[in-house]
Amino acid sequence: MNISAWVWIVTLVAVVVVLAIDLLIIGRRPHEPSMKESGGWVAFYVALALAFGGGLWFFAGAQPAAEFYTGWLTEYSLSVDNLFIFMIIMARFAVPRQFQQKVLLIGIVLALVMRGLFIAAGAALISQFSWVFYIFGAFLVYTAITLLKEGENDEDDFKENILIRWAKRALPVSSSFDSGRMTVLSETGRRLFTPMLIVMIAIGTTDLLFALDSIPAIFGITKEPYLVFTANVFALMGLRQLFFLLGGLLERLVFLNYGLAAVLAFIGVKLFLEALHTNSIPFINGGDGVHWAPEIPIWLSLLVIIGTLGIATVASLIKSSRDRRRELADSKI
Repeated sequence: MNISAWVWIVTLVAVVVVLAIDLLIIGRRPHEPSMKESGGWVAFYVALALAFGGGLWFFAGAQPAAEFYTGWLTEYSLSVDNLFIFMIIMARFAVPRQFQQKVLLIGIVLALVMRGLFIAAGAALISQFSWVFYIFGAFLVYTAITLLKEGENDEDDFKENILIRWAKRALPVSSSFDSGRMTVLSETGRRLFTPMLIVMIAIGTTDLLFALDSIPAIFGITKEPYLVFTANVFALMGLRQLFFLLGGLLERLVFLNYGLAAVLAFIGVKLFLEALHTNSIPFINGGDGVHWAPEIPIWLSLLVIIGTLGIATVASLIKSSRDRRRELADSKI
């Protein structure tokens, strides 16, 4: 794809406008959105992503559209896992419900910024060094193994890192969230940080770790920076509303980690096979491409990802339903 500068500019302006609208909604009235409000926004953002893919199909052809849809679905799934960690963080720091929208939006903005930086760095590396796909592939397989070891989502998935521990120890932090601001004046006139700052540090560092997973994954699907960026943008848009729409359902997706592990391992193998085709490392096939290595078409990638995530979701809901019935039966004994 040959993406002109004006297309990039229009896309970036549109992203800023959407974020500004979200900010205005929260700034005007901090609240916990209703199911109807959340469902409407989630449906709007999903429809927007589907329409964008349709536009790509019309103007650029089926291949870019399929790459966008596959990348968007993969990133959306990873973002749902990110939401689960956000939920654990907000529970750990007891963030009041009316301020959780603000936390989520700031988390999404930080994720967009970090992923944008990683996309630029990744695209520059790929254009100069094709062997970087070996590293990306190995990293995704390692991440998949880590997810398998973790198993079901658990509150132990989040551990306070050194930056959070330092901030809690070194900064003057009040005991109250006050009005949701980062700082507040004490009764003695001293400027204190609120726990909201600690929450933002936790969210920001979590976003950084998730960006390290998501960017190699999307580059395993498409090498076009514009598609990588837009897939990430549409995957992150609407997550704030999705958090409140799903509610307790997030806790019921007990096999999500297994599904994501399978997807990341699949993309890691796909990256490794692509690296073999463009191989230039001297000690592998004498520095020549390994052309007998199989190629995985984008349609097959899309089917594998949809099937894997669908099975993980259905299995999670069946297990959660059985566990609830068992608990209900035990309580009656």
